[in-house]
Amino acid sequence: MRMKPGRPDLGPRASLFDVPPAADDLGVTFLGVSSLLFDDGEHAVLTDGFFSRPSLLRVGLGRIAPDAGRIGAALGRLGLDDEASRLRAVVPVHTHFDHALDSAVVARRTGADLLGGESAAHVGRGAGLPDERITVVAPGVPVRLGTFTLTFVESDHCPPDRYPGRITAPVVPPARAGAYRCGEAWSIHVAHAGGRTALVQGSAGFVPGALAGMRADVAYLGVGQLGVQDEGYIRDYWAETVEAVGARTVVLTHWDDFFRPLDRPLRALPYAGDDLDVTLRVLGELAAEQGVGLHLPTAWRAEDPWDPRV
Repeated sequence: MRMKPGRPDLGPRASLFDVPPAADDLGVTFLGVSSLLFDDGEHAVLTDGFFSRPSLLRVGLGRIAPDAGRIGAALGRLGLDDEASRLRAVVPVHTHFDHALDSAVVARRTGADLLGGESAAHVGRGAGLPDERITVVAPGVPVRLGTFTLTFVESDHCPPDRYPGRITAPVVPPARAGAYRCGEAWSIHVAHAGGRTALVQGSAGFVPGALAGMRADVAYLGVGQLGVQDEGYIRDYWAETVEAVGARTVVLTHWDDFFRPLDRPLRALPYAGDDLDVTLRVLGELAAEQGVGLHLPTAWRAEDPWDPRV
């Protein structure tokens, strides 16, 4: 842990929060960390669905469990707190607690299925989700979910991975944060029936060459811990994700302090764990050189990253 005090100030970056609100049938709503709701009003898919956001003290010293009140409030605000909702799937990008803690509960409350690797399946089983609502995906095999098609590509977690390895048995909450090991990390390609595509890179890790041949209009790029890597790593990460899929618009995720409740304004992670200033400087240079739009999302607002103005 670094000793630099404080945290990045988002005020001077206000111009980056400029993705237009969704005006037609398809929008993407950022819900903190790597939780993204892709929704066209008929069908929807949700990455992670992490709403409990336990405090740092609780994570460090105690056991954590899904917070039913916070989950219910978030789903109600999204119009999804119904077992017959339009949500087709909850998809953890990997199984650390800040991604997968709530995933099975969200699936159960909305009638959605839980999709992911064997580690995600164990999170689902530990939370009491029936096996028929759990799908273990195969890398590279498209999964049709109403008007959406998801393809999972094997990826890696950004170093250092504090809880590495697979989950090999059901995780029954409350449990230590370390029980939520990383598991299978994914790059997720999202294609909508209307022709729009996106890459969701939940963690700032990559497998060289894994995304070769894939194409996406938009990249939702996780940047947690990216700012404490050397500049060469940051540039390689951009090349293996944004450049690999040919994205012309990049929206950054996993920059917010996930120990802070989601009903309060988002703030950046402290310098002790990350440095968003460095991330924005290096990625801003790359985006400007390549004519790529670089943006920060506004929480709770359905946005249209495919808008030609972006």
